[in-house]
Amino acid sequence: MFPRLPPVTKALLIINAVLFLLQQPFLLGDRFFAPFMLQPLQDDFGMVSVGGGFQIWQLLTYGFLHGSFGHLFFNMLAVFMFGAALEQTWGEKRFLTYYLVCVVGAGLCQLLVGSLLQNPATVLGASGGVFGLLLAYGMLFPNQRVMLLFPPIPMKARTFVILFGVGELVLGATGWQPGVAHFAHLGGMLFGWLLIRYWRGQPPFGRGGPRGPRKRPNHLRGV
Repeated sequence: MFPRLPPVTKALLIINAVLFLLQQPFLLGDRFFAPFMLQPLQDDFGMVSVGGGFQIWQLLTYGFLHGSFGHLFFNMLAVFMFGAALEQTWGEKRFLTYYLVCVVGAGLCQLLVGSLLQNPATVLGASGGVFGLLLAYGMLFPNQRVMLLFPPIPMKARTFVILFGVGELVLGATGWQPGVAHFAHLGGMLFGWLLIRYWRGQPPFGRGGPRGPRKRPNHLRGV
């Protein structure tokens, strides 16, 4: 299955798909996984948490659960398209580290914004990690041509990332698309940007950061 995909990208696809299957009512169901979804820090806004409140491990586990097939499909499509090129460039360890940092960073931003706006919500999905991958792809391959799905318009990866980032900021600030954790998406991009700059030894981390080896990808997957 997926024989040409590098191992970490392949594992992420398989793990997310298997867990989504287990979330279905005819197997374990969402209630079993509620303690692994990202619960809000406070439950005193007229809302009762179905997962028993926030636990530290939820900052990681929520990123492997999904609310619908469409949610899973589009997140995994992005992992499939962008993850392979990044893993081939960075190597397995660095790619996995980057992805998980983006997932955790997205969760932290969601908790912070939810508390500040007094808008607590249970969150799940790999979108924080996915938006981190989009950011990294745009930074490493800024001139690579990608294509939107709806509408099918080709553009440079750098433009693609900027449009997505601005769109998420507008949607998060205006509330035009309720039920989506837009600030978690932005948090994944923010932490991804910070980690890449740390690896490059760039401000705000100064010079001489741990750059590590660089590998050229054998091929880049189009969108």
